Amino acid sequence: MSTITITAADVNKLRQTTGAGMMDCKKALVEAEGDFDKAIQNLREKGQKVAANRSDRESSEGAAVSFINADKTKGAIITLNCETDFVGKNEAFVTLAKELVERAINFSSKEEFLASDFNGITVAEKLIEQTGVIGEKIEIGGFEILEGAFVGSYVHVNKIAALTAISAPIANADVLTKDISMQVASMGADTLSYKDFDPAFVASELAARIAIIEKENEEAKRLGKTLKNVPKYISYSQLTEDVLKQAEEDAKAELKAEGKPEQIWDKIIPGKVQRFISDNTTLDQEKALLDQNFIKDDSKKVGDYVKGFNVEITGFKRVTLG
Repeated sequence: MSTITITAADVNKLRQTTGAGMMDCKKALVEAEGDFDKAIQNLREKGQKVAANRSDRESSEGAAVSFINADKTKGAIITLNCETDFVGKNEAFVTLAKELVERAINFSSKEEFLASDFNGITVAEKLIEQTGVIGEKIEIGGFEILEGAFVGSYVHVNKIAALTAISAPIANADVLTKDISMQVASMGADTLSYKDFDPAFVASELAARIAIIEKENEEAKRLGKTLKNVPKYISYSQLTEDVLKQAEEDAKAELKAEGKPEQIWDKIIPGKVQRFISDNTTLDQEKALLDQNFIKDDSKKVGDYVKGFNVEITGFKRVTLG
């Protein structure tokens, strides 16, 4: 009976191909009697078993990564999810995530991407293989593609990734798109402007918020605590000319009651009206990118910052772990 000799070179070759540990590679080669392809198959079957056993595990850790093509007209962002932060920070895991996102840019959906080729197997099969290697559930979580005249990105500590597209490849386009991507990563947004909101959506959001605050006020009243203000408006789309005019009149009445001289009202009223607008556009600030306070200078809106570049934001995308 002949004995199969497994050399260090054989083990290293299998390790480089699969990413598995040395002992796992040696064991797979021994079981396969030195057959390299069979050893790879053994490791993949191990991955399938581990994946099946861990299918119900939560995979909220991992790495968020981005990739922009050479002419900066298309970008991809994905999250490669795993179970623990320890694995998510592993250099080999992050390297795999970066390799995957470079491939992802060629596909329009996560489903297409998962079914695509990865060195002779599908991306989905590669993830199963790595599940066996790492011992944790591995999957693609977020997947977004964005195209435009110029596309830039920002990744926050490998946890959140964002893309921004603008209408022209201007000077400092990289600065603008990074800044806006940072805004998107930090604050999130569902749409560009409050003008995109459907009136029915705004009305339902207002009703829901009023219901929550009124319930909280019932408890606050019982405990003798200060009651929260119940909003009348939550979006600039609700602030008609009449509403703003009434806000100005209310400001005048307040100043009169405080005994402030009329000759200084003109200096105070604009600030009070702006405060009224800020207090009554909370939905816009949460969900409309251009209407948010700019994180790098909260004295201006994102839309005001963008205007300084004489371009428009044509799209944005965001993926996050957790």
